[in-house]
Amino acid sequence: MNLEDIKCIGILGAGVMGGGIGQCAVLAGKNVIIRDLTDEILENSKDVILNSRFGFNNAVEMGKMTEDERDAAMSRLSFTTDVADLKDCDMIIEAIGGGEDGAIENKPLKLKVWEEMDQVVKDEAVFASNTSMFTIADLAAVTNRKDRFIGMHLFSPANIMKLVEVTHTEDTTDDITQLIVDMSKSWGKTPIVLKDVPGDTGFIGNRIMAAVRREAEKLVAEGVGTRQDVNLAMTLGFRWPAGPYPDGPNARSGWK
Repeated sequence: MNLEDIKCIGILGAGVMGGGIGQCAVLAGKNVIIRDLTDEILENSKDVILNSRFGFNNAVEMGKMTEDERDAAMSRLSFTTDVADLKDCDMIIEAIGGGEDGAIENKPLKLKVWEEMDQVVKDEAVFASNTSMFTIADLAAVTNRKDRFIGMHLFSPANIMKLVEVTHTEDTTDDITQLIVDMSKSWGKTPIVLKDVPGDTGFIGNRIMAAVRREAEKLVAEGVGTRQDVNLAMTLGFRWPAGPYPDGPNARSGWK
């Protein structure tokens, strides 16, 4: 399978990630169907795609795209609450967030959804998860298409950030991995190809940032420095664009 074989992409989840991924795909000329649970969620997603800071209308105002380009992109985008509408998609990208417990991602829910989609979507379709944490092989195991299941992790906002972590399992075929690499490049992204590992430890970006945050918390807890000190050490000392802590009143240094 190659990039030209992907005519229609179904996206599971109409949140910030799902909408951003949809923007990337329609701008690259693909038809996209975004699915979520309610019409209200879908209407909000459409509004974000059009009117948010990184939306199409703002891009038109800034001269980054024309009104005709915006209208053409939106004509390739549709929304649904019915999973059956995704049955003929050539590719499904899952961008489902967390649950009521506040977790960013919900693995049991993802497993349930992938098992359902495997029964609904045509057999030759490719499945890709945008998970930033969970082992791809675990998600693929509930389907009958382990050879066509892959990780495609975009960073938020998906239509702006350039990196894509393409994570293949032992079962993922080389042509599917190449497909996601080619698709990422067609969206203006820079893909890196990673090997899937067990343990739900995340991929390169999240594993390194998790270690950074753990050490930063230890430094603050030990009284070595404040949150702002940690941020300044990394931004000024190591030229990071941002430190591990968000700005806020708790980040103030004790020194004037």
